[in-house]
Amino acid sequence: MFSFEVHGHEAINDALIADGRALRQRCDGSAKSNRGGWHSKGNLFTEKAPCFVLLSVLAEEAVKQATAAIGKADLDRLQLKLFGWMNINSAGAYNAPHTHPGAHWSGVYYVSQPEAEDADSGRIEFLDPRCDLAHWRILDASAFRPKKSVRPRAGEMILFPSYLVHWVHPNATDAERISIAFNATFSEPDNAR
Repeated sequence: MFSFEVHGHEAINDALIADGRALRQRCDGSAKSNRGGWHSKGNLFTEKAPCFVLLSVLAEEAVKQATAAIGKADLDRLQLKLFGWMNINSAGAYNAPHTHPGAHWSGVYYVSQPEAEDADSGRIEFLDPRCDLAHWRILDASAFRPKKSVRPRAGEMILFPSYLVHWVHPNATDAERISIAFNATFSEPDNAR
């Protein structure tokens, strides 16, 4: 799992909130893992608003940086496709457990993460698919815990392998929790096939 801080996020977040709400007025949204929240339709990264274009560039840079850190892939040769969507979770809304099949990386950029008395409010939790790690618990190493849970801040982008089962706890505030999730998929260039 990787975490990136977007410097100067306040300005981009204001634009993302405004353009996201305008998009929500134009579109009913989709029903995916969201329960009670709004999930935009289509690929958010094809929208022309400068804030969506900038976030797409930031997401691509983060994906390439994370990929370079874990392996030896020739990133100049591979093609990268990003597909993004906005989630707006009002009070009580959450995202049910799910994965993102067919992608290499999934990510979430946090636009608005309201302060809450409930420490679980808006927390994203991941389940380790390796079920045979119980004997590692004696070492008290975070890499071998069956679950990992984080509560990212506004302006933070997290990346994780798309195969991880994950969910988001209910928003326990009256303010909207707004995030932009995305999938990143690498492929061979068309002329290499």
